[in-house]
Amino acid sequence: MIMSRIEARRDEDTVAAGPLVDRLLGGLPAEAVLTDPDVTASYANDMASFCPAGSPAVVVLPRTVEQVQHVMRTATELRVPVVPQGARTGLSGAANATDGCIVLSLTKMDRILEISPVDRIAVVEPGVINATLSRAVGEHGLSYPPDPSSWEMCTIGGNIGTASGGLCCVKYGVTAEYVLGLDVVLADGRLMSTGRRTAKGVAGYDLTRLFVGSEGSLGIVVRAVLALRPAPPEQLVLAAEFASGAAACDAVCRIMAGGHVPSLLELMDRTTVKAVNDMARMGLPESTEALLLAAFDTTDPAADLAAVGALCEAAGATQVVPAEDAAESELLLQARRMALVALEAVKGTTMIDDVCVPRSRLGEFIDGVERISEKYRLTIGVVAHAGDGNTHPTVCFDAQDPEESRRARESFDAIMALGLELGGTITGEHGVGVLKKEWLARELGPVGMEMQRAVKQVFDPLGILNPGKLF
Repeated sequence: MIMSRIEARRDEDTVAAGPLVDRLLGGLPAEAVLTDPDVTASYANDMASFCPAGSPAVVVLPRTVEQVQHVMRTATELRVPVVPQGARTGLSGAANATDGCIVLSLTKMDRILEISPVDRIAVVEPGVINATLSRAVGEHGLSYPPDPSSWEMCTIGGNIGTASGGLCCVKYGVTAEYVLGLDVVLADGRLMSTGRRTAKGVAGYDLTRLFVGSEGSLGIVVRAVLALRPAPPEQLVLAAEFASGAAACDAVCRIMAGGHVPSLLELMDRTTVKAVNDMARMGLPESTEALLLAAFDTTDPAADLAAVGALCEAAGATQVVPAEDAAESELLLQARRMALVALEAVKGTTMIDDVCVPRSRLGEFIDGVERISEKYRLTIGVVAHAGDGNTHPTVCFDAQDPEESRRARESFDAIMALGLELGGTITGEHGVGVLKKEWLARELGPVGMEMQRAVKQVFDPLGILNPGKLF
């Protein structure tokens, strides 16, 4: 009886999907085409809150460039929308399915094709996990610096699609600065190569940068040439406790104005510190209003930490604790890595914002978020890549409480408005997706939006690539 039900469901799915599945199976192995509604539903959304998702008609898991081309040709012929996906660790709804779409999951294209210590490049497929690449190049004495918090799960293709950042951005920059060239399957199935594998190159418009951060709306990345760097020395970390967020932000300004180049400069507010203590009993000082973590991977990190420690004390730090070795450094960083999980435990659901402001206005932003927290009667913890002004205010709420959910969404919008008011941007590394479409228009203005749509029209005239995202 069970098998009969399974077979009946398969028959119904085949009829419902009709010509689409038949056409896809003409160029793909059967195991790469998923139609069971229970299975396809599991691919419907990423990790964002308040982002609607539709029901895919089919999920496709290609392993080759030719198979991706076949999917796009089929989609173009049948006018079916395509939603590209990686590991779905995104926080903006950019990977959310639309009704009747083809979900194009690139996780099976996970080969590292080349690592060149001489040219200092890696050539990879989009499904390669960030941490896997980092470990592989480390065996050659090299590093791939972009390190999103989800680096053990997120894919390089997803990192490229959202222009991801990470903890080390303050010194090493974001994903866009490491993508030298791309192979991209266009909406009609044609294959285009952009960029280069050389150290320099300025031929024509920089189409490579155009695709980085485009959230799958312009083409499907099937291969990437990535720049590598020599592996840095082990970093040492310092923790500084402050009696106010303003004092911690003053320390950040002093450090950056002093010409220091930390490999990491992170901030946690009192709400976050308490959440980490409550979850993991880390022993962090409950009296702190803000905790600043600074790291250096220079030839003499102890001297750099001493100089930064002095600046923190001048800004009003009540305690400065420099690590003496790598083990102590790792212990200090554990609290930062646990921050988002700890905040999620406060109420069960979080909305993680991604507002970036000028460093000089970081203190104003944190004070503003505290006022928003009080206004909406919500717990909002702030963690920040303080060295580049990229903040992650995290709204904690009970998703089962409609009234609290409404206030959570309103507070999220208030935080973005505050960021723009202070000369910032609505997203520093998570992307726009579905969550921030309205705010993208506010940030770019009518002329900017007109140009954005014009670019989209050139690459995707039928509008089948990740529709409903960005704008």
